[in-house]
Amino acid sequence: MLFLVASIVLSVVLLLNFRLFPRYGVNTFQAIVFNYIVCFLTGWLLLPQGQSFSLDFSQPWTWPSLALGVGFILTFLLSGASTQKMGITATSLANNLSLVIPVCVSLFVLQSGGASGSGFSLLNYLGLVIAVVAVGLSTYRKTEVDPLIIEERPRRRGLGAEVLLPVAVFLCYGATNTTINYINLRFIPSADQTVQVTLTMVLGAIVAGLLMLAVRVIQGKEKIEIRSFAGAVTLGIPNFLSFYTLLLALSAFQNNGALVYPLYNIGVILLAALMATVFFKEPLSVANRIGLVLAVLAIGLISWQEFV
Repeated sequence: MLFLVASIVLSVVLLLNFRLFPRYGVNTFQAIVFNYIVCFLTGWLLLPQGQSFSLDFSQPWTWPSLALGVGFILTFLLSGASTQKMGITATSLANNLSLVIPVCVSLFVLQSGGASGSGFSLLNYLGLVIAVVAVGLSTYRKTEVDPLIIEERPRRRGLGAEVLLPVAVFLCYGATNTTINYINLRFIPSADQTVQVTLTMVLGAIVAGLLMLAVRVIQGKEKIEIRSFAGAVTLGIPNFLSFYTLLLALSAFQNNGALVYPLYNIGVILLAALMATVFFKEPLSVANRIGLVLAVLAIGLISWQEFV
């Protein structure tokens, strides 16, 4: 349970980093790019004794893992933009409720079975529908409190480009998690390859991020800022450790992902909402609160067999 709590706290720390970057003048894009270098170094230092990392292109999972790394950085960029524009609560909900996508793909495409191996029931399907509704409710914001100015600013009613950011986060996280499941199911022969595959994914993100940064520097749209390296450290270490402790939590619960992931998602959603309200005074409208309740209900319904 300790590893699960640690993973929840570290995941919320990632969102808090995004929220604090503008206050301290940290370039979010550069911090995200450099954060993956910190991730790689952190993972390399935590390699078990006797293991080493090498990029082996003869393995079937190498190219898919590198491609997934590109997806990681694109998703991270969207998550940072969504956190700053729409707030921590909406972004964390979109992130965690994206589990409905890999669940559906596992059921209807990979056909790897439902919760507890017994298939999906009517309650599970109801949970999937409620999850989508919860994401929609969580993105509705009528006013926003700026923690730097400490005053309410009216926002335009109705849909706008900013409202689509949590939706993009929802879809991208769902796609990357689905790809992780597919790689794990089809290509990874044993659990001792997990660290190698993870570092390969991170390497893909490093290459993609540095290429994007180089293009922007050449175009004159970016100038390397020293504060970005500090942001990369505060982002990169918890980024890797959140994933690492989640793997340890899965091992502690005998790899019962159907139980661990709902508990993890519920914990992140509630802790992120608490942090956003207490420290950043993010207003929670009636719709937002209903979205939070529905989020917990949806995740519970999706995996109710495991809780029973």
